[in-house]
Amino acid sequence: MATHSELRDFWERRLEGDWTESGVGYRALGRPFNTWMYRVREEVFLREVAGLRPRGADVLDVGSGTGFYVRLWDRLGASAVTGSDMTEAAVERLRERFPEHRFVRQDASELDAFEDGSFDAVSCMDMLFHITDDERYTAAVREFARVLRPGGLLVISENCLRRPEQRGEHQVNRTLAWIAGTADKAGFDIVRRVPMLVLMNAQVDAALPWRKAWGGVLRAATVTAPTGWLAGAALYPLERRLVRGRKESPTTELVALRLRERA
Repeated sequence: MATHSELRDFWERRLEGDWTESGVGYRALGRPFNTWMYRVREEVFLREVAGLRPRGADVLDVGSGTGFYVRLWDRLGASAVTGSDMTEAAVERLRERFPEHRFVRQDASELDAFEDGSFDAVSCMDMLFHITDDERYTAAVREFARVLRPGGLLVISENCLRRPEQRGEHQVNRTLAWIAGTADKAGFDIVRRVPMLVLMNAQVDAALPWRKAWGGVLRAATVTAPTGWLAGAALYPLERRLVRGRKESPTTELVALRLRERA
């Protein structure tokens, strides 16, 4: 498993060379397919967060990447959005793309630039499962709690496995029980958990035969940019129905948590 410094260097190189949906997403499936995936993510995020966070919130987006969720917070009427990323490649470009917002280079587990209780909401999307060190993951969740005001909203995306956890060099798919327990210890209650994707991503919480078979189908369908675009366009209407109609997903879920009032 890669060390933290190795992971930081990995993402620095990756975003320096590919600051697009595929750079921050499922790179093996190509940019056209990822573009369709992010359309589904956008719809789920806007639908779910709009009902939880009132307009005018002061927001911190952790692991901003290309600024995809920064733009969505703007659409939701946030009064101010601050972004952070562990890579200089992302932060420099984010400052150019969103000159009206503040961006800082910070690791999720060490948000030293921000004072206690600075924000009404924190988002950390499509990033936590890339923290392979459990202690750093736990520290990140504690930092989210520290910088939030009591009653504040935390929005994350995670894989929330019912099956045993899966550990790789650049990604760890953790169990729902572990994620919920870590959040609880930091002072959070889960208030919403819904599918963010169902078929348009790796089936990490499915049986191994299906996981391998569907993964092969996706890779074959996205071997070229045109076929990737067509595959995404074909799956998109079905995926929109699935994320609305299912309570759980074999892949990424959106999880909304509320910070408990301090005693």
